[in-house]
Amino acid sequence: MSKTSIKKIAEDYKMSEKEIAKKINDFGVETTEDKKNLEGENLQLFIEMLNEEIKEAKGNIVEVDGKITVQEIASQMDKPASEVIMKLMKMGTMATINQEISFDIAALVCNEFGYTLMRSDNSEIEELEIEALMEMEEDDEKDLVPRPPVVTVMGHVDHGKTSLLDAIRDTDVISGEAGGITQHIGASEVKINGQKIVFLDTPGHEAFTSMRARGAQVTDIAILVVAADDGIMPQTIEAINHAKAADVPLIIAINKIDKPGANPDRVKQELSEQGLLVEDWGGDVISVEVSAKKRINIENLLEMVLLVAEIQELKANPNKRAVGTVIEAELDKNRGPVATVLVQGGTLSVGDPIVAGVASGKVRAMINYKGKRIKQAGPSTAVEILGLSEVPAGGDQFAETPNDKTARLIAEKRQAMQREEMLKASSKISLDDLFAQMSEGKVKDLNIVIKADVQGSVQAVKQSLEKLSNEEVAIKVIHGGVGAITESDVLLASASNAIIIGFNVRPVSGSEQVAEKESVDIRTYTIIYKAIEDIKAAMSGMLDPDYVDEDTGKVEIREIYKISGVGTVAGCYVTSGKIMRASKVRIVRDGIIIHEGELAALKRFKDDVKEVAQGFECGLSFVNYNDIKPGDVVEAYITKEVERTLD
Repeated sequence: MSKTSIKKIAEDYKMSEKEIAKKINDFGVETTEDKKNLEGENLQLFIEMLNEEIKEAKGNIVEVDGKITVQEIASQMDKPASEVIMKLMKMGTMATINQEISFDIAALVCNEFGYTLMRSDNSEIEELEIEALMEMEEDDEKDLVPRPPVVTVMGHVDHGKTSLLDAIRDTDVISGEAGGITQHIGASEVKINGQKIVFLDTPGHEAFTSMRARGAQVTDIAILVVAADDGIMPQTIEAINHAKAADVPLIIAINKIDKPGANPDRVKQELSEQGLLVEDWGGDVISVEVSAKKRINIENLLEMVLLVAEIQELKANPNKRAVGTVIEAELDKNRGPVATVLVQGGTLSVGDPIVAGVASGKVRAMINYKGKRIKQAGPSTAVEILGLSEVPAGGDQFAETPNDKTARLIAEKRQAMQREEMLKASSKISLDDLFAQMSEGKVKDLNIVIKADVQGSVQAVKQSLEKLSNEEVAIKVIHGGVGAITESDVLLASASNAIIIGFNVRPVSGSEQVAEKESVDIRTYTIIYKAIEDIKAAMSGMLDPDYVDEDTGKVEIREIYKISGVGTVAGCYVTSGKIMRASKVRIVRDGIIIHEGELAALKRFKDDVKEVAQGFECGLSFVNYNDIKPGDVVEAYITKEVERTLD
């Protein structure tokens, strides 16, 4: 039942609450017991009567419903569309006859012709219905029934994630399930002991975290695959930290136990160093020794998944409008927009109108992981759906709506909200505004991601920073790793509202752009105590002027020449920006800074030059440094003093 406040109606109609209350009294419409709200038929009746009164008072009215086009308002005013377009051009707006224009612009052009623009009678009620639909309703305990668990497989590259998923699917086929060609839809289902488990075929923790960054929590359990012969690797640590940040229970699958060099005990030892104590060692983390290749202990692993799921008491309501999350989506040249969705509540049926992020449409077809068309999908079911207006993003929420029109209106409203959000300044935390947010009580935890060139630096910095915690802010290092700052680090920081601190490392190509898009604060240092001082100063609101390294260009070393009396000269190509003779330089090898210093010479052919721009070759030599190799990247920069301000 639709319900809204008198205050909201007053805002929508640009009237005072007293005026609205008087009109409610004049019309004889009943309010709720608290006298603050209208609901159901009373709400509809009041809106209709109010709109009728406004029509009579204003005379010439143009009514619109949904999208507003030049053609629509021209026909209602009985004016040629060309005349309306001319008026719009004079107002500084270019539009074609079938182009959608905003309500505000349409209202202005209508006023020019002596008309008043209004939404149709039902639009206010629809607006209120839309707001209600965009919020996921809570279920009553009595309506909930058990649902299958949703599992994500994570781990280091080449540790056997894909092989394990294949082994799990084979187990399902072997157990007597109806076979058939498995279609890749981003998810698969298996049955063990008559119970269903859903596996998401996401490409590791990147997708896992990017979805969480968008507010989607789809995974109930994470299986961490660790190779028994390799042990814990950098990506394994990342996966652990991602799962911890998402508060998802972990099951450890120690894979490749059939290999001669397998050492499960070493893996368990290394896991304990990461704060994961397995049950064999007196902890509470379940571990299973498996071999995906030889199909050893696969069923045991699945039983452990069911055990953890039983403890979690996973439930959902199948008898409501369908809601869930988009797992992945693409534009198929034959079928149009195709989305793999996970139904998390309710039941989705063919023909249901739905909205997914900024996309809307009617479900034309549903295809399960076996490539079969199905009519219905209940909770914890992953299906591929056709019929959306455009491609949604992974992590977008989808919801069933009462009709096509409502779905379209919600999608339009979300598109407008998306545009507004893009224009707004990000609320992500940075060191510069830390003190201001602390003072307002907005920040309780300062999450930090640390990347360094060696493990010793990671530990040293972690310990030093965590000691800075005070009554107002607790500093938490959510991830520490060795190597360059990657897109995965940025996504983790974005999802956890963290800042990234790097020591003697640089962001890899593409991660800076992602950081800018996600508004993640990246700070790089070459001296540990400088980072500690910066965070101390930020916490006390006493940041000194910052000396910022402004990158001017990047140069790739392609050849090395040993010249007698000169030393080592690098034959280079400027890949971006420009390099200047006065520039400072840092030499980066595999994402690690190996040297910082100054140029001894900058040449074009045999001539000394002041600068070399992108797309040109040049020769470089460095002051007191010759240990360079082809493939090294030279980053040219200048140091500027920038005054820090607190917003």
